[in-house]
Amino acid sequence: MSVSPTPVSPAVGSAPTQADLLDFVRRTAADAELIASLPLDPEGRTWLRLRGPGGSEAWLIGWPPGTGTGWHDHAESIGAFLTASGVLKEHSLAARLPTDGWKTLELTEDVDRARRLPAGEGRTFGQHHVHEVLNESPDEHAISVHAYFPPLPRIRRYSRNGQVLRLEQVERPEDWQ
Repeated sequence: MSVSPTPVSPAVGSAPTQADLLDFVRRTAADAELIASLPLDPEGRTWLRLRGPGGSEAWLIGWPPGTGTGWHDHAESIGAFLTASGVLKEHSLAARLPTDGWKTLELTEDVDRARRLPAGEGRTFGQHHVHEVLNESPDEHAISVHAYFPPLPRIRRYSRNGQVLRLEQVERPEDWQ
């Protein structure tokens, strides 16, 4: 007989780690009743704010076919996300970008990464991780769970034209509450 270890929550007063956040999104995605409770819209993404571990910010997000986030980062927050149903694709940059003081960067040829995340698969990421997440399915919704710590202080949105990345907008929590 094998016994699974009991998930350990971060100690009271300590910041959750990337592993804690991944454990949380994994357990949350396995809650079939919660996943089924998210209203899905055929046109735009839907979301439900959740209470994450250790004071983290968490979201349950519904992705209609063909939708995505556009290129963005989560500033100083670490995070984790996991696909609960459907399939998501993540494009990311394997490069550390300057955090402030720039508007346009020319990226080198070898920084692009792509990852397919079917139901049950997820990932963690560190501060200033630049990516876009997409539901490329022509006919199937996807649902995912996301957690960030500290709660998102800002999101920087970028446009991309070939190897040129341009900072377009900085959003603060009051912009998406």
